Amino acid sequence: MALSPHRLPGPRLSARAQDLSVALAVTAVTVGGAFWGMRGATETFWQSLVGWLLVGIGCAALCFRRRWPIGVAVVTLLACTAYYPFSAYDGPVMVAFIVALYTAAADGRFAAAAALGVVAMLLIVYGEAVQEPGQRKVDDMSIMMLAGWLLSLLVLARAQRTRAAYVEEVRQRALAAEREQEARAQQSASEERLRIARELHDVLGHSISLINVQSGAALHRLSKRHTHKDGETGSTRVPPERTAAALATAEEALEAVKSTSKDALGELRATLGMLRRADESAPTAPTSGLERLPELLARARSAGLDVRLDTVGTPRPLPPPLDLAAYRIVQESLTNVTRHAHACVVVVTLTYADKDLQVRIEDDGQGSPDEEAHGSGIRGMAERAKAFGGELTARNTPDGFRVSARLPLGGEL
Repeated sequence: MALSPHRLPGPRLSARAQDLSVALAVTAVTVGGAFWGMRGATETFWQSLVGWLLVGIGCAALCFRRRWPIGVAVVTLLACTAYYPFSAYDGPVMVAFIVALYTAAADGRFAAAAALGVVAMLLIVYGEAVQEPGQRKVDDMSIMMLAGWLLSLLVLARAQRTRAAYVEEVRQRALAAEREQEARAQQSASEERLRIARELHDVLGHSISLINVQSGAALHRLSKRHTHKDGETGSTRVPPERTAAALATAEEALEAVKSTSKDALGELRATLGMLRRADESAPTAPTSGLERLPELLARARSAGLDVRLDTVGTPRPLPPPLDLAAYRIVQESLTNVTRHAHACVVVVTLTYADKDLQVRIEDDGQGSPDEEAHGSGIRGMAERAKAFGGELTARNTPDGFRVSARLPLGGEL
């Protein structure tokens, strides 16, 4: 089974099991060394009993070396201090102290471990100094070598501690980087969902609003009856000329519905085409932009609005994202006018300045209450303008409602 690149296999044994294993291994070495030291040496029963008791205490203490590193080092040092002068076998109980000393230094208690190492060497030197001439068991060279080994042991433990701290820091940095990457991915996904929702809202909202108005007009024409009273029979009938006019108007409205729904379907396909995978073909439908503004205004006129377009300055090509944003702002504004304003005249003004494009949509409708002036449509337009470093305002005027947007030409999405 493959391992995740962000996960390393954990230790096979728990910390407690490892401590127990180390204690058993040291016990085996110590007991074996003690039996080896029995050759040619004898001691009393009480010496053997106390000696083996000290061996057991020193080795058993290693089971708690991670929990109380300094305490275990002190206990093993005291066991050694009592064992060697008392026992005649001279078993390697010192191994337990060495393991405990290394654990304390590797745990970050370097000063305390060094102090215990110095105390151990002083005890060894003192023990050899009080011996009878010719009775010493550790000569000066061995003492110097033992001191070097203890110093090397402390340096090795310090290096291990530094390496463990470095590995932990690297692990924490990797985890932090992974969390940051996940947060960025979630933020990007949220922003993309909002962008797609805004596109679908602008495309479908505008077209469906026009379809609703046009179909409503058609139904109104068909249901309207201009009747004529027949004086002889007292019955009513619909004049043929009235019926023909109503049918003609309804047909015109239904043609507008057909055209609007076709355009909406095309824009919807183009928007959904942005979700294609990289290896799929790109959508072939033209991208919405100000060059398609006449079509947009024509659809609004088919809904009964008198829409006028004023252009100030010299029109010039715009970056596609900015061009689309300007188109969507006009589209959403016309949608709001169709839905809520009950307006008759709408004036769309495009001002091409040196550094920005200004878009203004004014209508002569009934305006909008303050609590509705910042709905989802207005908020979406404001987000579009802000994405390019611009701004958008929407407010009531004495004559109706006005939406004004400034889009910097150098702005980047």
